[in-house]
Amino acid sequence: MIRLSEKTRSKKIYSAFFEQEFPTDLALVIVWLVASIGMIYLPVLNETTLRIVLTLPVVLFIPGYCLIAALFPKEGDIDLIERIMLSIGVSIAVVSLIGLGLNFTPWGIRLDPIVISLTLFTYVMILVAFYQKALLPVGERFRIPFSAIAGGIRQEFLPPGESKIDHLLSVVLALVILVVIISTVYVIAAPKEGERFTEFFILGENRTATDYPDLIIAGQNYPMFIGVGNYEYRKINYTIETWMVHTKFDNVTNISHIIAMDPNDHLSFTLTHNATTVIPYNLSVKKTGYDQVMFLLFNESIPSLNVTGSDRVNASYRDLHLWVSVE
Repeated sequence: MIRLSEKTRSKKIYSAFFEQEFPTDLALVIVWLVASIGMIYLPVLNETTLRIVLTLPVVLFIPGYCLIAALFPKEGDIDLIERIMLSIGVSIAVVSLIGLGLNFTPWGIRLDPIVISLTLFTYVMILVAFYQKALLPVGERFRIPFSAIAGGIRQEFLPPGESKIDHLLSVVLALVILVVIISTVYVIAAPKEGERFTEFFILGENRTATDYPDLIIAGQNYPMFIGVGNYEYRKINYTIETWMVHTKFDNVTNISHIIAMDPNDHLSFTLTHNATTVIPYNLSVKKTGYDQVMFLLFNESIPSLNVTGSDRVNASYRDLHLWVSVE
């Protein structure tokens, strides 16, 4: 009985994946995924607005659509509007959960792990959806009515019996609508002047936003990572300085004032636009008496070492700090 069940299951799997026609909607999803991955990693294309246009659905729609297709493979389970709305909501939830899971892994929340995780999840859901549909009779499988949609659009813009002038006006109207849609997408996707910025972040030993050193023994090394992302639309020479700081808290003003600030380390590097680097860094303190580690990021304009304290912090482009106890 068990062998017969295994034979039946094997026959179903073989029939599903090798004898059934692949659904058109899932084939389009695969093509879209491949195109979006190319837009992310190809050197010239990854700086165009097409990258945003193609990758947004990968985050906001496609993962949820494939999961919904796997859960509801039958025509009539849910209507098309419900399927679209659920796909958007489920996609946001899936991407959030994947990001949360990556935060607790050695890879962290970075571009490559996110792309790999989303791609693997989507392809697995595509296979499950294909198998679920293949088990159903052909007439009961959910299909996007592409021909009916195209026929409806043709009927709306080019109804039979109209004159050539009416047909010409309909074509012009369709072109105007297409231009408006493209213009809207471009306005949303095109980078604006106010969006120029630099990311500056520090990660713990496992490349996650946790496990920062707080109790430091003088003379020992504490591995961590410093990250910088350039979204300034130009190549920039960055310099990162680390300073050991001793502060004093003023109970009257509720503000901490810098009493002493000693240089600890610095590093310089160049980043092109849309590039991010995560640099391994060993934090080491030579003596006690400090309660804060300050990370200062400069972009081309670096003040002299005579400028210290709050003046140097204010002169930096970005600043981060860790409260520590040095023993």
